[in-house]
Amino acid sequence: MSPVRSPTLPRLALLAALLTPLAALAQQPQMDLPRVRIAAGMYQIDAQVAATPQQRQVGLMFRQEMPASEGMIFVFEERSPQCFWMKNTLIPLSAAFVADDGRIVNIEDMQPQSTNNHCSREPVRYVLEMNQGWFAKKNIKPGFRLAAPFFDKAR
Repeated sequence: MSPVRSPTLPRLALLAALLTPLAALAQQPQMDLPRVRIAAGMYQIDAQVAATPQQRQVGLMFRQEMPASEGMIFVFEERSPQCFWMKNTLIPLSAAFVADDGRIVNIEDMQPQSTNNHCSREPVRYVLEMNQGWFAKKNIKPGFRLAAPFFDKAR
């Protein structure tokens, strides 16, 4: 007697084989976003712009490192309270929650692979993530104004 074969098993194996590359692809850092220069006093930041829901969702996840003068700015459609966490983010970051005119509202240090929420103290449209400690090393604190084309438009 031969064993009975289930037509479902080969289909499941095929589905798993097809989905495995997609899962691996989803865990790749996004490195090809548009970039913008942001001035923080005498310091220049080369920031990737995460402007779509998908870009904002992935953010800086899966990165092993980030150059010292680079960051990512998250641009939302409207001002609202913003909260960030670090699930699937491998490097420690500092997040500056930024008002429409470029004023830093608050800065939060965030630990890798944590689901702790870090929120803006008031509704904002922008969040700038940098390597943890970058703002402190440059003596940039809440109230400091950043300069970029989109901040100028909001004034």
